[in-house]
Amino acid sequence: MSKNLHKRENESGQTGKKSGPLKSLGGKIGAASLIMMGSIFLSRVLGQVRQSYIAYVGGASVDVDAYTIAFQIPDMLNHIVAGGFLSVTFIPIFAAYLESDRESEGWRIMSIIMTVSTAFLLVMIAVSMWAAPSLVSWVAPGISDDPYTLAKAIHMTRIILPAQAFFFIGGILMAVQYAKGQFLIPSLAPLIYNLGIIVGGMAFSVQLGVEGFSWGVLIGAFVGQFLLQVVGALRAGMRYRPSFALLHPDFGKFLWRTFPLVMGVSMTFSMEFFFKFFGSMLGKGTVSALNYSLRTGMLLVALFGQAAGVASFPFLARLFAKGDISGMVKTLDSTIRRFICLAIPASVLMMVTAREVVVILFRHGAFTEADVSATTLALQAFLTGAFAMAALNLVVRGFYATRSTWLPAALGSAAVLASIPLYVLFMDLFGGPGVALGVAVSALMQGLLLYTVWNRRMNNRGAPTYLALGRALLLTLPLGLAAWGVRWGLSLVMNIDSFWGAVVVCLVAGLVFLIGLVSLADLFGVHEITQVWQRLMGMLRPKANQEESRF
Repeated sequence: MSKNLHKRENESGQTGKKSGPLKSLGGKIGAASLIMMGSIFLSRVLGQVRQSYIAYVGGASVDVDAYTIAFQIPDMLNHIVAGGFLSVTFIPIFAAYLESDRESEGWRIMSIIMTVSTAFLLVMIAVSMWAAPSLVSWVAPGISDDPYTLAKAIHMTRIILPAQAFFFIGGILMAVQYAKGQFLIPSLAPLIYNLGIIVGGMAFSVQLGVEGFSWGVLIGAFVGQFLLQVVGALRAGMRYRPSFALLHPDFGKFLWRTFPLVMGVSMTFSMEFFFKFFGSMLGKGTVSALNYSLRTGMLLVALFGQAAGVASFPFLARLFAKGDISGMVKTLDSTIRRFICLAIPASVLMMVTAREVVVILFRHGAFTEADVSATTLALQAFLTGAFAMAALNLVVRGFYATRSTWLPAALGSAAVLASIPLYVLFMDLFGGPGVALGVAVSALMQGLLLYTVWNRRMNNRGAPTYLALGRALLLTLPLGLAAWGVRWGLSLVMNIDSFWGAVVVCLVAGLVFLIGLVSLADLFGVHEITQVWQRLMGMLRPKANQEESRF
């Protein structure tokens, strides 16, 4: 396979002309990544506001357990219809039409995929709503003997299920915009979605309790994932005509590339499933505590993995469509080094200040001290693999850009299945935090496996990337110890369990950590950190000073 890919590159005439284009491409990916990182950061901030408000209303209670479990069937349905893979499977097909100046045919295949898949999804939503009692009992066996929690979970499942139609249609519309190099309106979708959940909770929680957030999910999905994306797709030139042309050759390609992703067990899907499946067996409030820790730790995964992956994928797909295989491989490697060298120190710093982060975000209302401890331990366990999960978001898009979905799906599924005994072992040993540790170990296994196979497939030297990540880890560990020492010192002179005490710990420990990181990065050879810091300082420098520095 790799020989054919490189042969295609040589035939395309790209060899020897990469430096300028790659530099320009890096700038485009950087700009797109900044848009997506800004969107995801704001979305995660709103997500934390949402989670904090849920914690205020329900703490880590059976009602919040039911609300969390209510997403399980909708998420599985979204997985079955490939709602989470639309950018992966659709963009390469659409990008090929753009590269060959056949955009009108691209809109035709989009219309076919949207029409057929939406019709199938609506039928599946109706069936799932009817079968919700049996399905919820299956995915969360630990609540089967708790009539109250089970009834609540079933009811909220039925409220959330219709939102999947908006997610699916919006996913196609966002993929269209990404393929056209337009990232702004898609970047607003998660912001509006989270705002919808918050507004729903504020409007309905007094009368309905935690159920009010379920109605917020439906409202946020309709406005942010559907209505707003219709506007964005129309601005991108969308031409939609309902069509059931099942024999179109590219519809077959879409199904062929999508099928392994649907049948495979992805890291994100398995993580969500196992958190709720195993968590439901560990007593009341465990699912809630795991969910709070997951949403908090996923901030790092989203910023350093998801944002860069979404932003870089359309460019990687178009490089492959042009036949510039070497450029695609170099672009992916540089993206991995740049973002994961930031993810590693961010993960260690959050591990050190995990308790303070939980106190700041959740310690109010119905959220108790016991809830703080349970969430903190789960968060620390999850963070041990957060950087690997971020890297996985990037590596897998290399496979997808080459239109390979079967291989990463098979490898990912094998790694997930191999990790199930670890989930059971860690759950028995450590309880709830053991489930989070199982996720971390599974992410490490999958990330290492997929990157190793990718390098062999592309005849690529992965050593520079491994070396850069190893240096980042060596730099970060002593800084983590220093930040922990600062935290310990502050605990001797102030109450760090209070809200403002936790804020002081995060600020002071974070500042010490950041100063050490920037000062020692070049000494340890982690030049990616220095480059990012210099770029940030350049952006903050007054324009007049920037002009003077050119002379």
